[in-house]
Amino acid sequence: MKIVVLNNGKTKNSAVEILTNEYYQRIRKYVPFEEKIIPDLKHTRNLTEQQVKEAEAEKMHKEFQPDDIIILLDEKGKSHTSMGFARYLQGLMNRGPKRIVFVIGGPYGFAEEVYQRANTKLSISSMTFSHQIIRAIFAEQLYRAFTILNNEPYHHQ
Repeated sequence: MKIVVLNNGKTKNSAVEILTNEYYQRIRKYVPFEEKIIPDLKHTRNLTEQQVKEAEAEKMHKEFQPDDIIILLDEKGKSHTSMGFARYLQGLMNRGPKRIVFVIGGPYGFAEEVYQRANTKLSISSMTFSHQIIRAIFAEQLYRAFTILNNEPYHHQ
């Protein structure tokens, strides 16, 4: 079983990238892990939001495998406490998938066909964050979930 985080575009802020990568390295202690970057779209100036989402969707679909569990990070998704997310993650892993893929979309969100392919949506917060900063926030929560599942002292009740 492998955890994959699929990010839309490169991080433009080096501090966010460093922090995110720190947590990704820690996660690898617990589970095979991979970050995949969907290349930024070029020449989007004359495209509508919908056209941008559809072009991003086409690139995302190329990264999906048929039996992946696809989870979109979406503000309209189900929210969990950190403990609840750890239990949710354990439940997913217990299903025995080859890959659990968490998808962080672009600034406009996801195209309808991505929502249709997804197994579920996960909300990190009811607040809106940039698709850049959410990478570090989610990486920390994913790491926290693994420490909870392994009864390590990182998470305090």
